[in-house]
Amino acid sequence: MSKPDRILVVDNDPEMVAYLVEMLEGEGFLVRGVHGGAEALAALEVAPADLVVTDLEMPEMRGLELLEAIRARHSGMLVLIMTAFGSIERAVQAVRAGACDFVAKPFPIEVLVLAIRRALRERQMRREIVRLRSTAPIHSTGQLVTRSPRMRHVVELARRAAATNTTVLIVGESGVGKGAVARFIHDESPRAEGPYVAVNCAALPSALVESELFGVRKGAFTDASADRPGLFLEATGGTLFLDEIVELPVESQPKLLHALESGRVRPLGTARDASIDVRLIAATNRSLEEALRDRRFRPDLYYRLNVIRIEIPPLRERPEDVEGLVDVFVEQFNKKLDHGIVGVSGDAMRWLLAYDWPGNVRELSNIIERAVALAEHDVLLLEDVLSAAPSRRNDEFLSEAVARGTPLAVVEREYIRRVLVAADGNKARAARLLGINRRTLHRKLDNPASE
Repeated sequence: MSKPDRILVVDNDPEMVAYLVEMLEGEGFLVRGVHGGAEALAALEVAPADLVVTDLEMPEMRGLELLEAIRARHSGMLVLIMTAFGSIERAVQAVRAGACDFVAKPFPIEVLVLAIRRALRERQMRREIVRLRSTAPIHSTGQLVTRSPRMRHVVELARRAAATNTTVLIVGESGVGKGAVARFIHDESPRAEGPYVAVNCAALPSALVESELFGVRKGAFTDASADRPGLFLEATGGTLFLDEIVELPVESQPKLLHALESGRVRPLGTARDASIDVRLIAATNRSLEEALRDRRFRPDLYYRLNVIRIEIPPLRERPEDVEGLVDVFVEQFNKKLDHGIVGVSGDAMRWLLAYDWPGNVRELSNIIERAVALAEHDVLLLEDVLSAAPSRRNDEFLSEAVARGTPLAVVEREYIRRVLVAADGNKARAARLLGINRRTLHRKLDNPASE
């Protein structure tokens, strides 16, 4: 049988403390009560609590000061703020400073109990996500997460390809990780100690494609002010990755084919060939077969490239990999941004798993980076993820509520709280955003379940 959650009630009003202790004990919590911030800190040193319920306006040590002290000494402890209606702005500040929630006095005890249970449940989901991160059977090589059978097949095929010196063609939608697979092949190959040179063919000006790939001698044309070896020679002994190969101009394709078949390139402006020792990996997010039909791609080059073909499925077809990728990106951006995010909340992970990811892994990486950069807690919450994904529809919160079967009163209260936070605690502005007058807003804040 699980132990009851431990609650510490802090208020300078002894009658309020006694009332809350009695009522919360009746709800099955293990409750202690103290009459000020200093007493609360002393009590927490003796016996920690799962959640602290504290008044915002107290003499000697205010609720915000107590919140800061608790977060400094007990980083994982939840703090829920009670506030009079006139102090809503400061309650919003407290939420931004790390409080899990606030309730406005006077409130029915059911509202406080609901807020406490929601905060404790959310923390449990966070802990569960973190626990699963350490136990889930996820195989990861860099950004290649292979929980799904299809990605395991991709990685196994890439590993076998790495042992050869054969040309590889990687196909898949934009953002699926073609570059990551190409890098994996290089790193797993006997050429791993050699250079890895990557170039996007779509980014090469058509007039400079050949000089960039094969090199140029000074004076070969007007802008050739110095000798340049070209990417093939730079990659000698290693791997050359040509992304978006379908964008290579038709007139340059015969010279690429010659380089692959002969192992030699001829820089512009010279009559002598140079030997190369390069393993070529090409990739495209568009159909090479369609380009063949449209005569935008040479058949002989197509067959030379399409020796080992690796097709990477879009992320929407392998949702099993989302959690592992999130872990990889959280760790990556923690290091990059010097943050300490430890996991993702249950609500946030459910959203991430439900999303169809039109931008694939690249879009997921972008959202996690922004969420990590802007998060105010040690766990990414649903609002962190939603704020990092501005292109999503405005009804995501409602869709999530429907999926969870959330009662209307709770949805309304949460929506009002979010609008207050967005309005920086300004009640007049929040009322305008909500489309109600201030009197109605006051009534909903006093008793959100009564409307």
